[in-house]
Amino acid sequence: MVRRFVQLFLTLMGGGLGFRFGSDLFELLDPFLNVGGVVGPYIGAVVGALLFFLLSTWLADYIVQSIRWGEEALLKLPITDVLFGAMGLIIGLIVAFLFFIPLSYIPLPIIGDFIPLIISCLLGYMGFQVGFRKRDELMNVFSIGRFSRNKKEEPAKQKNDDLKILDTSVIIDGRIADICKTGFIEGTLVIPQFVLEELQHIADSSDVLKRNRGRRGLDILNRIQKELKVNVLIDERDFDDIHEVDSKLVRLAKVTQGKVVTNDFNLNKVCELQGVLVLNINDLANAVKPVVLPGEEMNVQLIKDGKEHGQGVAYLDDGTMIVVEGGRDYIGMHIDVLVTSVLQTSAGRMIFAKPKMLEKAL
Repeated sequence: MVRRFVQLFLTLMGGGLGFRFGSDLFELLDPFLNVGGVVGPYIGAVVGALLFFLLSTWLADYIVQSIRWGEEALLKLPITDVLFGAMGLIIGLIVAFLFFIPLSYIPLPIIGDFIPLIISCLLGYMGFQVGFRKRDELMNVFSIGRFSRNKKEEPAKQKNDDLKILDTSVIIDGRIADICKTGFIEGTLVIPQFVLEELQHIADSSDVLKRNRGRRGLDILNRIQKELKVNVLIDERDFDDIHEVDSKLVRLAKVTQGKVVTNDFNLNKVCELQGVLVLNINDLANAVKPVVLPGEEMNVQLIKDGKEHGQGVAYLDDGTMIVVEGGRDYIGMHIDVLVTSVLQTSAGRMIFAKPKMLEKAL
Protein backbone atom coordinates (compact mmCIF):
# COMPACT_ATOMS: atom_id res chain seq x y z
CA MET A 1 0.00 0.00 0.00
CA VAL A 2 2.77 2.44 0.87
CA ARG A 3 4.52 1.62 -2.40
CA ARG A 4 1.38 2.49 -4.39
CA PHE A 5 1.07 5.82 -2.58
CA VAL A 6 4.71 6.61 -3.37
CA GLN A 7 4.17 5.80 -7.05
CA LEU A 8 1.00 7.92 -7.16
CA PHE A 9 2.79 10.83 -5.47
CA LEU A 10 5.73 10.69 -7.89
CA THR A 11 3.38 10.45 -10.88
CA LEU A 12 1.38 13.50 -9.73
CA MET A 13 4.58 15.39 -9.04
CA GLY A 14 5.84 14.58 -12.54
CA GLY A 15 2.54 15.74 -14.03
CA GLY A 16 2.71 18.99 -12.06
CA LEU A 17 6.28 19.69 -13.12
CA GLY A 18 5.41 18.88 -16.71
CA PHE A 19 2.40 21.21 -16.63
CA ARG A 20 4.49 24.03 -15.14
CA PHE A 21 7.61 23.76 -17.29
CA GLY A 22 6.39 21.80 -20.31
CA SER A 23 5.45 24.83 -22.41
CA ASP A 24 8.84 26.47 -21.74
CA LEU A 25 10.61 23.29 -22.77
CA PHE A 26 8.55 22.98 -25.93
CA GLU A 27 9.30 26.59 -26.84
CA LEU A 28 13.01 25.79 -26.72
CA LEU A 29 12.39 22.77 -28.94
CA ASP A 30 9.91 24.63 -31.23
CA PRO A 31 12.22 24.68 -34.28
CA PHE A 32 12.15 20.89 -34.25
CA LEU A 33 8.77 20.13 -32.67
CA ASN A 34 5.90 22.43 -33.49
CA VAL A 35 4.21 21.87 -30.13
CA GLY A 36 3.27 24.64 -27.72
CA GLY A 37 0.62 27.23 -27.22
CA VAL A 38 -2.45 26.21 -25.28
CA VAL A 39 -1.92 22.44 -25.44
CA GLY A 40 1.77 22.63 -24.47
CA PRO A 41 1.24 22.47 -20.66
CA TYR A 42 -1.18 19.54 -20.97
CA ILE A 43 1.13 17.57 -23.22
CA GLY A 44 3.98 18.38 -20.79
CA ALA A 45 1.85 17.11 -17.87
CA VAL A 46 1.18 13.81 -19.65
CA VAL A 47 4.84 13.36 -20.61
CA GLY A 48 6.04 14.30 -17.09
CA ALA A 49 3.54 11.92 -15.48
CA LEU A 50 4.63 9.05 -17.71
CA LEU A 51 8.33 9.69 -17.10
CA PHE A 52 7.94 9.91 -13.32
CA PHE A 53 5.69 6.84 -13.29
CA LEU A 54 8.40 4.83 -15.03
CA LEU A 55 10.96 6.31 -12.65
CA SER A 56 8.79 5.42 -9.64
CA THR A 57 8.89 1.70 -10.48
CA TRP A 58 12.63 1.84 -9.79
CA LEU A 59 12.69 4.37 -6.91
CA ALA A 60 9.59 3.23 -5.01
CA ASP A 61 11.32 0.37 -3.16
CA TYR A 62 14.19 2.59 -1.98
CA ILE A 63 11.78 5.31 -0.86
CA VAL A 64 9.61 2.79 1.05
CA GLN A 65 12.70 1.40 2.80
CA SER A 66 13.75 4.92 3.76
CA ILE A 67 10.27 5.67 5.12
CA ARG A 68 10.25 2.51 7.24
CA TRP A 69 13.77 3.21 8.52
CA GLY A 70 12.71 6.73 9.53
CA GLU A 71 9.58 5.36 11.20
CA GLU A 72 11.59 2.87 13.28
CA ALA A 73 14.09 5.57 14.24
CA LEU A 74 11.30 7.89 15.41
CA LEU A 75 9.65 5.12 17.43
CA LYS A 76 12.92 4.47 19.28
CA LEU A 77 13.32 8.13 20.28
CA PRO A 78 11.90 9.36 23.61
CA ILE A 79 8.76 11.45 23.28
CA THR A 80 10.56 14.54 24.62
CA ASP A 81 13.11 14.35 21.80
CA VAL A 82 10.35 14.10 19.19
CA LEU A 83 8.39 17.01 20.70
CA PHE A 84 11.34 19.38 20.90
CA GLY A 85 12.49 18.36 17.41
CA ALA A 86 9.00 19.08 16.05
CA MET A 87 8.92 22.44 17.82
CA GLY A 88 12.26 23.37 16.26
CA LEU A 89 11.00 22.27 12.83
CA ILE A 90 7.87 24.42 13.14
CA ILE A 91 9.88 27.46 14.22
CA GLY A 92 12.31 26.92 11.34
CA LEU A 93 9.44 26.79 8.81
CA ILE A 94 7.92 29.97 10.28
CA VAL A 95 11.24 31.79 9.88
CA ALA A 96 11.48 30.46 6.29
CA PHE A 97 8.00 31.83 5.54
CA LEU A 98 9.10 35.26 6.75
CA PHE A 99 11.94 35.13 4.20
CA PHE A 100 9.47 34.49 1.37
CA ILE A 101 7.91 37.95 1.64
CA PRO A 102 10.98 40.01 0.61
CA LEU A 103 12.11 37.34 -1.88
CA SER A 104 8.77 37.48 -3.70
CA TYR A 105 9.61 41.02 -4.91
CA ILE A 106 12.86 39.89 -6.55
CA PRO A 107 12.35 38.82 -10.20
CA LEU A 108 14.11 35.47 -10.52
CA PRO A 109 12.69 33.44 -13.43
CA ILE A 110 12.57 29.64 -12.96
CA ILE A 111 15.16 29.72 -10.12
CA GLY A 112 12.81 31.84 -8.04
CA ASP A 113 10.35 28.94 -7.88
CA PHE A 114 12.93 26.71 -6.21
CA ILE A 115 14.32 29.24 -3.71
CA PRO A 116 11.35 28.95 -1.25
CA LEU A 117 11.67 25.16 -1.32
CA ILE A 118 15.41 25.29 -0.66
CA ILE A 119 15.03 27.81 2.19
CA SER A 120 12.18 25.79 3.74
CA CYS A 121 14.23 22.57 3.71
CA LEU A 122 17.35 24.28 5.07
CA LEU A 123 15.71 26.24 7.90
CA GLY A 124 13.37 23.36 8.75
CA TYR A 125 16.31 20.99 9.10
CA MET A 126 18.28 23.50 11.17
CA GLY A 127 15.28 24.11 13.42
CA PHE A 128 14.78 20.37 13.98
CA GLN A 129 18.47 19.84 14.82
CA VAL A 130 18.54 22.77 17.26
CA GLY A 131 15.36 21.61 19.00
CA PHE A 132 16.56 17.99 19.14
CA ARG A 133 20.14 18.62 20.30
CA LYS A 134 19.32 21.46 22.72
CA ARG A 135 16.32 19.72 24.30
CA ASP A 136 18.01 19.30 27.67
CA GLU A 137 18.97 22.96 27.88
CA LEU A 138 15.47 24.00 26.83
CA MET A 139 13.95 21.75 29.48
CA ASN A 140 16.32 23.29 32.00
CA VAL A 141 15.14 26.79 31.00
CA PHE A 142 11.51 25.78 31.49
CA SER A 143 12.31 24.15 34.83
CA ILE A 144 14.06 27.33 36.00
CA GLY A 145 10.86 29.29 35.36
CA ARG A 146 8.78 26.73 37.23
CA PHE A 147 11.31 26.72 40.04
CA SER A 148 11.14 30.51 40.42
CA ARG A 149 7.33 30.38 40.62
CA ASN A 150 7.29 27.66 43.25
CA LYS A 151 10.26 28.92 45.25
CA LYS A 152 8.20 31.23 47.46
CA GLU A 153 5.44 28.67 47.96
CA GLU A 154 7.56 25.64 48.86
CA PRO A 155 11.05 26.76 49.94
CA ALA A 156 11.60 23.79 52.22
CA LYS A 157 10.68 21.28 49.56
CA GLN A 158 12.91 22.89 46.96
CA LYS A 159 15.78 23.03 49.42
CA ASN A 160 15.58 19.32 50.17
CA ASP A 161 15.03 18.31 46.55
CA ASP A 162 18.77 18.13 45.86
CA LEU A 163 19.78 15.78 43.07
CA LYS A 164 22.60 13.27 43.64
CA ILE A 165 23.64 11.55 40.40
CA LEU A 166 25.19 8.11 40.94
CA ASP A 167 27.90 6.78 38.65
CA THR A 168 28.65 3.13 37.91
CA SER A 169 31.64 2.79 40.24
CA VAL A 170 29.85 4.06 43.35
CA ILE A 171 26.89 1.72 42.70
CA ILE A 172 29.15 -1.33 42.36
CA ASP A 173 31.12 -0.23 45.45
CA GLY A 174 27.95 -0.58 47.55
CA ARG A 175 28.82 1.81 50.37
CA ILE A 176 26.29 4.32 49.06
CA ALA A 177 23.49 2.07 50.36
CA ASP A 178 24.90 2.14 53.90
CA ILE A 179 25.36 5.92 53.72
CA CYS A 180 21.74 6.37 52.59
CA LYS A 181 20.60 4.11 55.44
CA THR A 182 22.25 6.40 58.00
CA GLY A 183 20.42 9.44 56.57
CA PHE A 184 23.51 11.44 55.62
CA ILE A 185 22.37 11.64 51.98
CA GLU A 186 19.46 14.04 51.46
CA GLY A 187 17.41 14.78 48.38
CA THR A 188 16.83 12.53 45.37
CA LEU A 189 19.17 9.86 44.05
CA VAL A 190 19.30 10.06 40.26
CA ILE A 191 20.21 6.90 38.36
CA PRO A 192 20.78 7.69 34.66
CA GLN A 193 19.49 5.23 32.10
CA PHE A 194 22.92 4.99 30.45
CA VAL A 195 24.43 3.94 33.81
CA LEU A 196 21.83 1.18 34.09
CA GLU A 197 22.70 0.04 30.58
CA GLU A 198 26.40 -0.06 31.48
CA LEU A 199 25.64 -2.09 34.62
CA GLN A 200 23.56 -4.52 32.58
CA HIS A 201 26.37 -4.82 30.03
CA ILE A 202 28.85 -5.58 32.84
CA ALA A 203 26.45 -8.12 34.39
CA ASP A 204 26.16 -9.91 31.03
CA SER A 205 29.93 -10.07 30.54
CA SER A 206 31.63 -13.39 29.87
CA ASP A 207 34.29 -12.51 32.45
CA VAL A 208 33.27 -13.95 35.85
CA LEU A 209 34.73 -11.06 37.88
CA LYS A 210 33.04 -8.38 35.77
CA ARG A 211 29.77 -10.30 35.78
CA ASN A 212 29.78 -10.51 39.58
CA ARG A 213 30.53 -6.80 39.86
CA GLY A 214 27.64 -5.93 37.56
CA ARG A 215 25.20 -8.16 39.44
CA ARG A 216 26.35 -6.67 42.73
CA GLY A 217 25.61 -3.19 41.38
CA LEU A 218 22.10 -4.22 40.32
CA ASP A 219 21.49 -5.78 43.75
CA ILE A 220 22.61 -2.56 45.44
CA LEU A 221 20.15 -0.56 43.33
CA ASN A 222 17.31 -2.92 44.23
CA ARG A 223 18.19 -2.58 47.88
CA ILE A 224 18.24 1.23 47.71
CA GLN A 225 14.93 1.37 45.85
CA LYS A 226 13.00 -1.19 47.89
CA GLU A 227 14.45 -1.19 51.40
CA LEU A 228 15.67 2.36 52.03
CA LYS A 229 13.53 5.46 52.53
CA VAL A 230 15.13 7.61 49.85
CA ASN A 231 13.73 9.10 46.67
CA VAL A 232 15.07 7.31 43.58
CA LEU A 233 14.65 8.79 40.08
CA ILE A 234 15.51 6.95 36.84
CA ASP A 235 16.58 9.62 34.36
CA GLU A 236 15.98 8.43 30.79
CA ARG A 237 17.86 11.28 29.13
CA ASP A 238 20.73 10.32 26.89
CA PHE A 239 23.25 12.37 24.95
CA ASP A 240 23.70 10.88 21.51
CA ASP A 241 26.60 13.19 20.65
CA ILE A 242 28.62 11.83 23.63
CA HIS A 243 29.87 8.23 23.77
CA GLU A 244 31.66 7.95 27.15
CA VAL A 245 29.55 7.42 30.27
CA ASP A 246 31.68 9.77 32.41
CA SER A 247 31.20 12.62 29.94
CA LYS A 248 27.45 11.96 29.89
CA LEU A 249 27.39 12.15 33.71
CA VAL A 250 29.12 15.54 33.62
CA ARG A 251 26.65 16.84 31.00
CA LEU A 252 23.67 15.54 32.98
CA ALA A 253 24.97 17.20 36.16
CA LYS A 254 25.29 20.53 34.32
CA VAL A 255 21.79 20.26 32.87
CA THR A 256 20.07 19.28 36.14
CA GLN A 257 22.33 21.33 38.47
CA GLY A 258 22.91 18.12 40.43
CA LYS A 259 25.92 16.64 42.20
CA VAL A 260 27.85 13.60 40.97
CA VAL A 261 28.38 10.88 43.58
CA THR A 262 31.43 8.77 42.76
CA ASN A 263 34.57 7.09 44.05
CA ASP A 264 36.36 7.40 40.71
CA PHE A 265 39.43 9.60 41.17
CA ASN A 266 39.64 10.61 37.50
CA LEU A 267 35.93 11.48 37.26
CA ASN A 268 36.36 13.54 40.42
CA LYS A 269 39.07 15.62 38.74
CA VAL A 270 37.07 16.05 35.53
CA CYS A 271 34.06 17.31 37.50
CA GLU A 272 36.22 19.81 39.38
CA LEU A 273 37.73 21.11 36.12
CA GLN A 274 34.26 21.62 34.58
CA GLY A 275 32.75 23.24 37.65
CA VAL A 276 30.45 20.33 38.56
CA LEU A 277 29.86 19.62 42.25
CA VAL A 278 31.03 16.14 43.21
CA LEU A 279 30.67 13.97 46.32
CA ASN A 280 33.49 11.45 46.59
CA ILE A 281 32.79 8.41 48.77
CA ASN A 282 36.52 7.93 49.37
CA ASP A 283 36.77 11.47 50.72
CA LEU A 284 33.92 10.71 53.12
CA ALA A 285 35.54 7.44 54.19
CA ASN A 286 38.86 9.18 54.79
CA ALA A 287 37.14 11.91 56.79
CA VAL A 288 35.62 9.43 59.26
CA LYS A 289 38.74 7.29 59.67
CA PRO A 290 40.64 7.61 62.95
CA VAL A 291 43.30 10.31 62.72
CA VAL A 292 46.84 8.93 62.78
CA LEU A 293 49.62 11.39 63.61
CA PRO A 294 53.37 11.04 63.04
CA GLY A 295 55.05 9.61 66.13
CA GLU A 296 52.16 7.38 67.19
CA GLU A 297 52.73 3.70 67.87
CA MET A 298 50.80 0.91 66.13
CA ASN A 299 50.88 -2.87 66.20
CA VAL A 300 50.54 -4.38 62.75
CA GLN A 301 51.12 -7.65 60.92
CA LEU A 302 53.37 -7.44 57.88
CA ILE A 303 52.02 -9.61 55.08
CA LYS A 304 54.02 -8.88 51.90
CA ASP A 305 56.93 -7.02 50.31
CA GLY A 306 56.69 -3.38 49.34
CA LYS A 307 57.62 -1.82 46.01
CA GLU A 308 60.93 -0.43 47.26
CA HIS A 309 63.82 -2.54 48.54
CA GLY A 310 63.45 -3.57 52.18
CA GLN A 311 59.86 -2.40 52.57
CA GLY A 312 57.06 -4.41 54.15
CA VAL A 313 53.34 -3.82 53.77
CA ALA A 314 50.57 -4.19 56.35
CA TYR A 315 46.86 -3.26 56.34
CA LEU A 316 44.49 -1.88 58.95
CA ASP A 317 41.01 -3.32 59.41
CA ASP A 318 39.50 -0.62 57.17
CA GLY A 319 41.92 -1.46 54.33
CA THR A 320 44.39 1.39 54.86
CA MET A 321 47.85 0.44 53.60
CA ILE A 322 50.84 0.79 55.95
CA VAL A 323 54.28 0.86 54.33
CA VAL A 324 56.99 -0.05 56.83
CA GLU A 325 60.56 0.91 55.97
CA GLY A 326 62.92 -1.96 56.75
CA GLY A 327 59.98 -4.26 57.47
CA ARG A 328 60.78 -6.94 54.91
CA ASP A 329 62.58 -9.07 57.49
CA TYR A 330 59.45 -9.14 59.67
CA ILE A 331 56.93 -10.42 57.10
CA GLY A 332 54.38 -12.69 58.78
CA MET A 333 55.08 -11.20 62.24
CA HIS A 334 53.19 -8.76 64.48
CA ILE A 335 55.48 -5.85 65.37
CA ASP A 336 55.18 -2.38 66.88
CA VAL A 337 55.84 0.47 64.44
CA LEU A 338 56.15 4.23 64.70
CA VAL A 339 54.22 6.38 62.23
CA THR A 340 56.51 8.70 60.26
CA SER A 341 54.06 10.31 57.81
CA VAL A 342 50.51 10.03 56.46
CA LEU A 343 49.50 10.56 52.80
CA GLN A 344 45.76 11.18 52.34
CA THR A 345 44.14 11.79 48.94
CA SER A 346 40.82 11.18 47.21
CA ALA A 347 42.22 7.87 45.97
CA GLY A 348 42.75 6.65 49.55
CA ARG A 349 45.15 6.93 52.48
CA MET A 350 48.65 5.51 53.01
CA ILE A 351 50.61 5.41 56.27
CA PHE A 352 54.41 5.29 56.32
CA ALA A 353 56.11 3.87 59.39
CA LYS A 354 59.24 2.16 60.63
CA PRO A 355 59.78 -0.63 63.19
CA LYS A 356 59.91 0.61 66.77
CA MET A 357 62.77 -1.70 67.62
CA LEU A 358 64.93 0.03 64.99
CA GLU A 359 64.09 3.38 66.58
CA LYS A 360 65.21 2.13 69.97
CA ALA A 361 68.43 0.79 68.49
CA LEU A 362 69.18 4.23 67.06
